Amino acid sequence: MTHDITLSLQEAQALSRRILRHAGFGTGHVEAITQSVVAAQRDECHSHGLYRLLGCVETAKMGGLDPQAVPEVIDQAPGIVRVDARYGSSLLAFEQGLAPLREKAERNGIAVLAINHCFHFSALWSEVEALSGMGLAGLAMNPTHAFVAPAGGVRALLGTNPFAFSWPRPGGNPYTFDFATSVVARGEIELHRRAGKSIPDNWALDDRGQPTTDPTAALEGAMLTFGSHKGSALSTMIELLAGPLIGDALSHETQAANAAGTGRPCHGELVIALSPKTFLGEQCEAGLLHAERLFEEMLGQGARLPSQRRFQARSRSLKEGVSIPAALYRDLQALAGEDGKAD
Repeated sequence: MTHDITLSLQEAQALSRRILRHAGFGTGHVEAITQSVVAAQRDECHSHGLYRLLGCVETAKMGGLDPQAVPEVIDQAPGIVRVDARYGSSLLAFEQGLAPLREKAERNGIAVLAINHCFHFSALWSEVEALSGMGLAGLAMNPTHAFVAPAGGVRALLGTNPFAFSWPRPGGNPYTFDFATSVVARGEIELHRRAGKSIPDNWALDDRGQPTTDPTAALEGAMLTFGSHKGSALSTMIELLAGPLIGDALSHETQAANAAGTGRPCHGELVIALSPKTFLGEQCEAGLLHAERLFEEMLGQGARLPSQRRFQARSRSLKEGVSIPAALYRDLQALAGEDGKAD
């Protein structure tokens, strides 16, 4: 019989820190990664929560990322800041590029953060919400590995290629969305496999190019884009903007880390920040209130704004803590060098 383990947010943070320190991550990476995975777990984004530590640590063990990497911040141009992650996690690189990105956006109205040579395994919404928390609108995107077939194709070529957007709202949660251009995040298929559950037949193809409900066959085959050719086009746009535009890899030029040490799991990320205050000057407050009319009209029709359920989950977790499957908890304890016995 399966059951869940409930942790307070402080316990989840402590567990993440123990795991990452045990795996040899430097202090900056420990804190940046912990903040990201616990925030996702808090918001019930299970595929990007504590579960993601398994792949992060395994990648480090196989030499796919440098857990001690020190990012280099480069003032590339008046509206561009570049951070070379030096094959470390993207999260610390983003943190170190955030202040100069904000300064450039507030001066110019728009600015871009290009992160190169980074291992990216986290949700993007936390990054764009960091921007909206500063009064900026934010857009972020990145390629992944080649897991997804283009519309009409049968073999993996594109990444799951997520993108996220956040708009600051006066006195409330921002308007935020974050989703992969694949039908679902790859982590959702992995979670179905771990739970022994089938997947819908429109999520992926097997290695013969046929639709499958078997998550293992899906992971060995190719995922599908959402919206057919529309999702495929958006995914291709992300490949170009977060790849060749910033001098980094396309999804099919990367490979997951492996025991032979031949994997190339690192690529790029692009973050765009826009300042309503700089665009509008003294009319900024009026502009933001104008945007509120759109949200009010949407809610007045009974529509749900993106991330509403996530914000509700956040409120619950702040009071009740977070729950994860007992099997995952044992796996995480083992990563921390502990006995792996669920309470």
